[in-house]
Amino acid sequence: MAADSSVERILAGLDPEQRTAVTAPAGPVCILAGAGTGKTRAITHRIAYRVLSGEVAARHVLAVTFTARAAAELRARLGALGVPGVQARTFHGAALRQVRYFAPRLLSGREMPELLDSKVRLVTLAAAKAGLRTDRAAARDLAGEIEWAKSSLVEPGEYVVAAAKALRDTPHDPARVAEVFAGYETIKRANGVIDFEDMLRAAVWGIEEHPDVAEQVRAQYRHFVVDEYQDVNPLQQRLLDTWLGGRDDLTVVGDASQTIYSFTGASSAHLVDFPRQRRGAVVVRLVRDYRSTPQVVGLANAVIQQARGTEARLRLELVGQRPPGPEPDLRIFADEPAEAAAVAARCRQLIAAGTPAREIAVLFRTNAQSEAYEKALAEAEVPYQVQGADRFFERTEVRQAVVALRAATRSTPGETPLVPAVVEALTAVGWAPDQPPPGGAARERWEALAALVQLAEEYAATPTVLPIGEAASVERPASLADFCAELVRRAAAQHVPTVDGVTLASLHSAKGLEWDAVFLVGLSDGTLPTGYAKTTEQVEEERRLLYVGVTRAREWLWLSYASARSPGGRPRRPCRFLPQFDRSGGGRSADAPAGGRKSDRRRSQVVSCRICGATLLAGADRKLGRCADCPSDLDEELLGRLRDWRARVAGVQKVPAYVVFTDATLVALAERRPASTAELLAIAGIGPRKLGLYGDAVLALVNGTGVDEVVPAGDAA
Repeated sequence: MAADSSVERILAGLDPEQRTAVTAPAGPVCILAGAGTGKTRAITHRIAYRVLSGEVAARHVLAVTFTARAAAELRARLGALGVPGVQARTFHGAALRQVRYFAPRLLSGREMPELLDSKVRLVTLAAAKAGLRTDRAAARDLAGEIEWAKSSLVEPGEYVVAAAKALRDTPHDPARVAEVFAGYETIKRANGVIDFEDMLRAAVWGIEEHPDVAEQVRAQYRHFVVDEYQDVNPLQQRLLDTWLGGRDDLTVVGDASQTIYSFTGASSAHLVDFPRQRRGAVVVRLVRDYRSTPQVVGLANAVIQQARGTEARLRLELVGQRPPGPEPDLRIFADEPAEAAAVAARCRQLIAAGTPAREIAVLFRTNAQSEAYEKALAEAEVPYQVQGADRFFERTEVRQAVVALRAATRSTPGETPLVPAVVEALTAVGWAPDQPPPGGAARERWEALAALVQLAEEYAATPTVLPIGEAASVERPASLADFCAELVRRAAAQHVPTVDGVTLASLHSAKGLEWDAVFLVGLSDGTLPTGYAKTTEQVEEERRLLYVGVTRAREWLWLSYASARSPGGRPRRPCRFLPQFDRSGGGRSADAPAGGRKSDRRRSQVVSCRICGATLLAGADRKLGRCADCPSDLDEELLGRLRDWRARVAGVQKVPAYVVFTDATLVALAERRPASTAELLAIAGIGPRKLGLYGDAVLALVNGTGVDEVVPAGDAA
């Protein structure tokens, strides 16, 4: 009885799809879990259900995830469910534990080699032997290529062909990268150390080549659960297959629409192909979103529904389960400083209204974008913390650049214009304008220094004012020394340590996190999608990155972009993945006067279904204010009177009936029954002109006035 009550407790509160996932029989199970649908709840309850029902023993379960934080959360939840003893580890953590345990047996009594915590030092040595001069950023990019190759089971001699086939944006000529790769492996062996990929390979080798090790490992671990399965790379999949040893008691959970790490070697192909490769696999789709309001869920669906490619085959349409909330706020600003200032001001308002600062996040595509928001938040006296990266002025390349700028003040003539002086000083430390290098780390370094040039452009636009007397002053152009002093001031303002503050993070580092309020900023083409996304697959990954950002918000979502990088700069277009932004340059401009064209403002608004809360994209649906398949609350009698009135008006004006109002507008009027001119204007198809011509008549009809009592527009009577 006790066991039965424990099992019922585990099943209590699960929705139908979660219950199906939890109670699925032993064997291959694939849980396709959309953002916020309770995937961790599903897998922990599945493990607990199987243990408490006596189907499996806790010590025989291995749950694998991608971060130590996620593994710790799995263990904590299982403990709370009364199921201690389950091993929950990362791939690397599980492999390290096994290799260390079996090292005496596998290495003939020798100790396990030291594990490298970073490849950069050895890669730098290998690059030098290959005749390549590298700074730290370039070495990080070469290390990243080596990690991709090793995670993809590619050897140095295979790298050139594999990189071409994968369309890799290599930091150097592929043949030179392969040479560095081979040199790195030689230096590593000579130093008697191994890296993380070697450790995974050692775990595979230990099981595949040593039957006694295989027997012991497989006797220990008989039931496997893998979280975030869309992020598994070929080497990790090889290790998982080795652990399984042909068995099929495997539960995987993932979301193909959140595949955003393919540049590291991760592949959603394992998730996409799971039902085909595992005969009899049970596939469960979790689509009930408990995290976000229907308005946020609707926008997320709108972003991902246009996706194409392999991952789109497993696209899930989420269904919001929370009460309705505010509409996503879409904003257009004249330039990036104005956008950052508005974001900071809104953060301050949210905090004043009771939203904890730790429940607010500002998310952007690249870390180089953070400086504008660090400055704006500091000036607004809003505490903040940078997630997954150093603050802008603490980054190595920025500190080095500031030193170079200070040194340049001693050799730069005082009359030299500021921006050329800054560009020349940065060129001396290896930065080249308009020549972003290949490779993620080198490109990020380039973008950080480009941000300094942008700051110089903004600073140069504000001349320095010098006092010359009690009531007089004179303006002079900003000098390089002035700019260096300004950088020191900004750094001091932004280096105030904070514990509880607004989170600044890149979209990649925001994966797996959530906040009450989320600002998605800098949403312009060229930034998102990045201009470096050349292939269809790369562009689609950028779309998924935006989808991940949208689904981080629980209640309040802001999306914005700046029409130009700096005041008076070259115009930019909004992110192509946002269908709500008008492509002709319309949209609600945050700097437009209140009396601007209502049609422009309306095009930028997110319209939600008044029945289910989903975001409406189709013109007819937006006009009706509901999804086409949501139940109608149509007043048939009112619709009949509106049609009769329209026919009279069209006859008097000698125009087709649709010129007065379309059928869809009449249906919207009969469903929504507006009681004021403001409610009339909220219906698509009714603007100021038609309001003036027909507004009084329509409101009278809605209020019950008979058709014969309403004078048609244009009637001489």
